[in-house]
Amino acid sequence: MKHLNIYYKIAALLSLTFLSLQSFAQQDPQFTQYMNNMSVINPAYATAQEAILNLGGLYRTQWVGIEGAPNTGTFFAHTPINDKIEIGISFTNDNIGDIVSENNIYADFAYVLRVGFQAKLSLGIKAGVTLFDVNFDGFNLQSGNTSTDLAFNENVNKTFPNLGIGAYYFTDNYYIGLSAPNMLTSKHIETENGVKSTGVQDIHYFLTGGYVFDINRDLKFKPAFMAKSVRGAPLALDITANMLFNERFEAGLGYRLDDAISGLVSFRVSPELKIGYAYDFTTTNLGDFNSGSHEIFILFDIDLFGLKGGYDRSPRFF
Repeated sequence: MKHLNIYYKIAALLSLTFLSLQSFAQQDPQFTQYMNNMSVINPAYATAQEAILNLGGLYRTQWVGIEGAPNTGTFFAHTPINDKIEIGISFTNDNIGDIVSENNIYADFAYVLRVGFQAKLSLGIKAGVTLFDVNFDGFNLQSGNTSTDLAFNENVNKTFPNLGIGAYYFTDNYYIGLSAPNMLTSKHIETENGVKSTGVQDIHYFLTGGYVFDINRDLKFKPAFMAKSVRGAPLALDITANMLFNERFEAGLGYRLDDAISGLVSFRVSPELKIGYAYDFTTTNLGDFNSGSHEIFILFDIDLFGLKGGYDRSPRFF
């Protein structure tokens, strides 16, 4: 009976992923530490710091305690090649129950324009592929045989090209970004074998912003937000408020509309290295069945030619 309950839970999560007969939109992965994972959602994200290579990774395990709950990992790298052009790569893996796996591999290009004494506007484009895989090998239904159910008797392996665009306006104290990282819609699962079910990758729109208030020399207040919109799904809104102490330690709270309350901490171990952690407490009915979500990240700022030094402020400050 325990094994049957596990399979029921995984099947329920899969149905949330594929959504329904009406071809509703499939949401992209969500991140609590979005301000430290910006290049994954916006190709225009730029540091405008020449000779600095920015590397980062983030791992999120969602709804701990639920069998088959999503796990998401990202990696990105980007660097300016002159005062106007910045290039980068990003990789995202989204896994549900070791059955559904989606990998996004992109290259980014951003062109940075100076629009004021301190302000800059970056326009970006990303291009790459989405690798979508569903593997039902070893997946057991109540009947004990997936071949008796047409919805589960065939694995899915598909590759989709994709393009993304974005704009990112920033100064030393604030930023605002608008992006659509997946511009080409695609159907991941179509009507096959008489079963009408689809999983549609629709266009996601992201609006992000943040500001740094200098309270005093050693204390800064850093509110930020991210709004995500896609056809067929409710608006997702994240609001965070962090305090930065002595340019080293950062802690704060976050709220995801109708979903979760979060706690965030990060520490700049050295001028080149920053690590962080976030915990989400689920506020919906789903919270009765999981112990929350965990997210960790690590950021490296590598001085390629030894030209910089110290704890210099940069857009990574957000």
